[in-house]
Amino acid sequence: MAVIRSVSEITKYIAGLLKNDLALQNVTIRGQISNFKQYSSGHCYFDLKDKDSILKCVIWRSYVERLRFRPENDMQVLATGSVEVYERDGKYQFYVSRMVPDGVGELALAFEQMKERLSQEGLFDAEFKKGLPAYPKTIGIVTSPTGAVLRDIYTVSRRRMPSIRLALYPVMVQGAGSAEQIAHGIDFFNTKYPVDVLIVGRGGGSMEDLWSFNEEVVVRAIFKSGIPVISAVGHETDFTLADFVADQRAATPSQAAELAVPDVSEVIQRINSARERLQMAAVTSIKDSRRSLEAIMDSFVFTQPLRMLESSSMRLDNLQSRLNKIAIQLVKEKKNQLLHDMEKLELINPLGVIRRGYGIVHDQKGTIVSDISNIKVDDMVSVRLNGGHFDAQVKAIREE
Repeated sequence: MAVIRSVSEITKYIAGLLKNDLALQNVTIRGQISNFKQYSSGHCYFDLKDKDSILKCVIWRSYVERLRFRPENDMQVLATGSVEVYERDGKYQFYVSRMVPDGVGELALAFEQMKERLSQEGLFDAEFKKGLPAYPKTIGIVTSPTGAVLRDIYTVSRRRMPSIRLALYPVMVQGAGSAEQIAHGIDFFNTKYPVDVLIVGRGGGSMEDLWSFNEEVVVRAIFKSGIPVISAVGHETDFTLADFVADQRAATPSQAAELAVPDVSEVIQRINSARERLQMAAVTSIKDSRRSLEAIMDSFVFTQPLRMLESSSMRLDNLQSRLNKIAIQLVKEKKNQLLHDMEKLELINPLGVIRRGYGIVHDQKGTIVSDISNIKVDDMVSVRLNGGHFDAQVKAIREE
């Protein structure tokens, strides 16, 4: 009689077969990424495909964090991992532990991807670049305490400006944790030990050796820095992302020191030139002032002071005469205007009318009787004439 198995038993059996098959363990597969998706958990799910088949793939978060590039759809990759069964769904899938671009260097691709993304954010824009101070007092250095970099910066700085102060924040410049150390060093000088200029760099090396200066944490620390930053990675032909975001890029640490530290002999020469220009300007100003003074002294104000006084006296007499004439004319005009106004008032003055033989009639209430309809027979009225008034009684009314 046939043995009856459960679904779980069969699934576990198949899973065991795949897990124990060495050909499916630590195998590298070439394929094209499609349906790539990263979840909030950090895990990534996608398909690897070629012209004939599709393979479901998973990368757990811990392995995703080790990738130096961002996987994208249609990207050709070499993925290393193991084929296993996802027992809940009864399907097999490829669990990826490492993945690199196929045909393109992993670091080169990661560099271009991050450069494009940070450029889109504006981190490399010229408007954010800060100028270097002309006369710094203290230079901050973020680099390894060993090696030629620090020695070169020290030698050039002391030669150019013996009084310059150098402050070192020692860091690892490659390897695990080095990028975080470099970023912390930049932040240290910005928050705890202010300096005038920062030199951040190392000696040359391969792209792998220089990779710490391409890490996003370093790029953002340089961009955030309120202190001008000179990148000095020591590689004349290849650029790092630190070079793009820095305020100045130096090909070597020695050149960085030359950019940061002014040459004392050049400073002295500029001071002497400025002193000479100042002296020449002072001499010219004194000569101009002397000529102006001589011209004033030669004027008749000083050579013939009485003549100037006589001229001023004549002008004063002339002004006084003109003022008197204007005052007389003004009084005359005001007097004529006053007489004219008085004549106009006389024409409308009731007393003036009375003096010309007319009278003003008031009723018993004292109201002026201006119309025949305002009185009637037997009304008592008062009539005002020139020199007095009299009372009368209306005997008859004749309308006209």
